[in-house]
Amino acid sequence: MSCFSCCMPQEKIEKKLSKKSIQDHKDNKSLASFANISYKSDSSRRRYITEEIEKFGKGNISSQIFTFHELSVATQNFNPETLIGEGGFGRVYKGHIESKKTDVAVKKLDRNGFQGNREFLVEVMILSLLHHPNLVNLVGYCSDGDQRILVYEYMPNGSLEDHLLNIGPDKKPLDWNTRIKVAAGAAKGLEYLHETAYPPVIYRDFKASNILLDESFNPRLSDFGLAKLGPTGDKTHVSTRVMGTYGYCAPEYASTGQLTTKSDVYSFGVVFLELITGRRVIDNSRPSEEQNLITWAQPLFKDKKKFHLMADPLLEGNYPEKALCQALAVAAMCLQEEASTRPLISDVVTALEYLSVGKSQAGNEEEARESSAEKCSTENTENNSPDDNLRESKIV
Repeated sequence: MSCFSCCMPQEKIEKKLSKKSIQDHKDNKSLASFANISYKSDSSRRRYITEEIEKFGKGNISSQIFTFHELSVATQNFNPETLIGEGGFGRVYKGHIESKKTDVAVKKLDRNGFQGNREFLVEVMILSLLHHPNLVNLVGYCSDGDQRILVYEYMPNGSLEDHLLNIGPDKKPLDWNTRIKVAAGAAKGLEYLHETAYPPVIYRDFKASNILLDESFNPRLSDFGLAKLGPTGDKTHVSTRVMGTYGYCAPEYASTGQLTTKSDVYSFGVVFLELITGRRVIDNSRPSEEQNLITWAQPLFKDKKKFHLMADPLLEGNYPEKALCQALAVAAMCLQEEASTRPLISDVVTALEYLSVGKSQAGNEEEARESSAEKCSTENTENNSPDDNLRESKIV
C-alpha cells in the first residue's frame, strides 16, 4: 500500500530487498525440510528430533533435552496448583528448573496421535531456528516414551487474553499506550516470520491467547504447532487443511484452504480490533447483532463520527482521538475481504510505530515525516482506503 511505503524508512526497504535466510545453510534445506517431516516410532523419535535439530541448527541450538522425571520435579509432579493455562494441545504448568535457577512454563501435550506429534516436532524445530525478541524462547523439550513436553521461558504477565478479554476484579484494564505497544511488538514478530525467515513462516494461529506478555508487557508470540511454511518463488499460496481458531481465520483461507502471509495479516487485524474495542471476536453473550466483532464493526468503520463507539469503555476516554482514528483505519485495512488489498505486515509495523508511545510527541523532524506521509496518504486514497471516512484519518 503506497500510503504506508512512502513513509517507510529506507533501511526497511533495503532490508526487504536483500532478504536473507535465518541460517547460512549451503543447501537451503533448513526450514524447507520441515514441510515433509517423517514420523518415527516412539523408540526412535527422540533420537530423530535430536538429529534433525543438530543437522539444521549448525550448533546454534540452545534447547535442552529434559527427562520426564526432571520436569515432574520442576512442576511438583504436574501439580494442579501449578497449572497456568490450558489449550487445544495440552496443559501448561509453571515450573522451576533448579539447575538453571529459572522459572519456566511447561506445556504437556495431549497424547492423542498424529496432530500432537506434528505440533511437537514443528514447534521444536521452528523455535530452535527462529529467534526474535517478539517470539517466545524455547528452553527445551522432552520426548520420553509417549510424552511430548515443551519448556518455554516463563512469562509473568500471562497472555494478552488474560488482560484484555478475561479481566478479573483484581486486574486493571490495559491502558491505550500498552495496547499499542503490544500490537506493535506482535506485528514485529509476524514481520520476522514473514520477511526475515526463509522460506517465510505463516503463523496460522494468531490470537490473544497466543500472545504472551513479559514483566514489562512486551509481547511474545507462542504456540507454533500450526505454523506452515509459506510460498516461495513464483508460488502465490500454499494449500492446506484449514486449521486455526474460528473468527480469526481469513475468509479466503477458511473457504479455499489457500494460505498466504496475508492470512496472518487478517488475523492480526482481528486481534488489533479486540485490543481497541475490548470485545471478543465471537461473544455469544452479547445481543445477536453484536456477537461477531467484525460484522458489528464494519458499518461503524464507514462513519468517523461513530469511531468513539468502538473504543473499549474500560479506557474511559483516555486515548488520543487522532490515534484512535488511525488505529481503526489500520485494523480496517488488515480486515479487508480481498487478501491482495491488505497491507504487508511490515507496512503495518511502520504504521504502528507512529502510534507507539513517544512517536506522536516527537520533534520537528518526525512531525515533518508524518506530514509528508499524510500528504502521500491523501494522494493515494482512491485505491488504498476502505472508504472516504477512513481516508480522512490519514494512516501514517
